[in-house]
Amino acid sequence: MKMKKVLALIAGCAFAVFALAGCGGSSNTSSGSGSGAKVLKVGSSIDFAPFEFQDESQKDYQGFDMDLIRAIAKEMGYEVDIQNLGFDGLIPALQGKNIDVIISGMTINDERKQNVLFSDPYYQSGLTMVVRSDEKAITKFSDLKGKKVAVQIGTTSEAEVKKIEGVEVKVLNTPADCFMELKAGGVDAVVNDRPVNDYFITKNGAQGVKALEEKLTAEDYGIAIGKDNKELQEKVNAALKKLKENGEYDKIFAKWFGEKK
Repeated sequence: MKMKKVLALIAGCAFAVFALAGCGGSSNTSSGSGSGAKVLKVGSSIDFAPFEFQDESQKDYQGFDMDLIRAIAKEMGYEVDIQNLGFDGLIPALQGKNIDVIISGMTINDERKQNVLFSDPYYQSGLTMVVRSDEKAITKFSDLKGKKVAVQIGTTSEAEVKKIEGVEVKVLNTPADCFMELKAGGVDAVVNDRPVNDYFITKNGAQGVKALEEKLTAEDYGIAIGKDNKELQEKVNAALKKLKENGEYDKIFAKWFGEKK
């Protein structure tokens, strides 16, 4: 998971947005019952703004991933049923056939490829770090030895930070929990996907913290599909390709991150 740019702003304070993101429990179906349309059952952990989050003033889940999967489903001739699940429960839900696809800022990696198929990459990200604004001792990842670092459970942030020698890793449920722990002084740094960090600081007016520029990794996000569903993988890839060709992908990207470079 990870990435950047100028994002569409949500009203309200930073922690309120992230707190709401973590507690949207009910599924969000865009289609009416009895329509006869094919339904794509989508799993997502709705706590990862600006990719997926819940805005109190909006009926539907919001974010880049949410707009993209709706556009992909429309291109495929499907309606969507978006289910909010914990991030570490997404792949088991896919394997259990409770959902058809996952879109949740999920990094394509070899470990996950053993359990799921992935679409073509739709976004490149990287891990960055946030520290308190008065922090002088931490300017790069190599400075984390002997420090406490907050990460979200089940993410590549957790896996990568645990590889850094001498770091005490504090695993929490959501990005919001990580940021609050940093501001409370419980950890020295937060490592997260870059878009989460940038969104939190730049778009939510966070004070008392700063993001560092160095990226620990460069990673691609993909849509996960059941290991035995090659046909659906091909349909998703074809729809994604069409959206990139007809300019719809760029419109969605610009809405959340600014004009694509």
